[in-house]
Amino acid sequence: MTTQQTVPGPIDVVLREAAATGGIAGTVVVLDEPDAQLVRATLAAGAERVIACCDTGFTVPLPEGAIERELTELGGADLVGDADAGMPVALAVGLLPKSLAELAEQAQELARQLPAARVILGAREKHLTRSMNEVLERHYERVRASLGHRKSRALVASDALTNQPPRIPATAHIGELDLTVCAFGSAFAGAKLDIGTRLLLETLEVAPPATETLAAEPSTVIDLGCGTGILASWAARNWPAARIIATDRSSAAVRSATATAAANGVTVTAHRADAGAGLPDACADLVLLNPPFHEGREVDRTMANHLFAAAARLLKPGGELYTVFNSHLRHRPQLERLVGPTEQLAANAKFIVTRSIRQGPSTRQTASAS
Repeated sequence: MTTQQTVPGPIDVVLREAAATGGIAGTVVVLDEPDAQLVRATLAAGAERVIACCDTGFTVPLPEGAIERELTELGGADLVGDADAGMPVALAVGLLPKSLAELAEQAQELARQLPAARVILGAREKHLTRSMNEVLERHYERVRASLGHRKSRALVASDALTNQPPRIPATAHIGELDLTVCAFGSAFAGAKLDIGTRLLLETLEVAPPATETLAAEPSTVIDLGCGTGILASWAARNWPAARIIATDRSSAAVRSATATAAANGVTVTAHRADAGAGLPDACADLVLLNPPFHEGREVDRTMANHLFAAAARLLKPGGELYTVFNSHLRHRPQLERLVGPTEQLAANAKFIVTRSIRQGPSTRQTASAS
């Protein structure tokens, strides 16, 4: 998937609206997707500098004139050069996220840190909802929709409301697990237990790690693509002597996993990286994985392969990967190819749970591979 194929209309309508309501100049904040197309388009439209924010990080090098920052860092004094010193950022542009929780977080941070900026966020008309206006209206005095162009519109917000409340995660207690889950922004599933994760945890209860390597408590467990960190906190509680690592490319996910662990009084090391990048090879006895198959609004059935390969790199020989996935995705052949012998442990109407054994010269299996 590329943004160029899927959102040319929203980018066009955002830049048209920005040009018509004060122009595009100076330093502009851009909330973009991983391929940075809006970053490049904003620079081409006249911005002297772009502060680029993407929750999951950019997958391409940013062009000259753009710097990457976290959404939470927009108020830093280092974000403007000498020529812009003392001049507030007047414009923030972006693409409307699918998640209302992510939109709420974006709106709150922009209103709090850049109250003088007008905010212009675009989307396909078919994806716009009244709820998006309502989210923006909680943080801005004026919110309106632009005229339609190429089947797209932008929402325009200005005059930030003062006294923005502190940003806190959504929180809920999951009774069946006796765990509290915390969710910032776009973290997967929000403050609830999704049914895939539920099936994976139920399976772990009845089919715990079974190779000789993991006959006793694992020493290191990785929650790969951790989301809100439910798996990591569950593992920390169930294997208290183990080192538990939660890793995700999403900043919101890492912050959520950290908050979830704190809420449950367990120790989890949260690590922001794509597919566990930066963690050493063969460092884990056990990897738990509920892989995504959406990139924004687009379906990508192959994106889990990147995580399967990462799990193979991170696992010690004889280590185990537990994976839950939608049954229609048919991931098992890729798990066999990228990780090792794989068996199905559980299934329901929508999901399958598998266990894969990482092969190596010292591997001695006691688990069957069907």
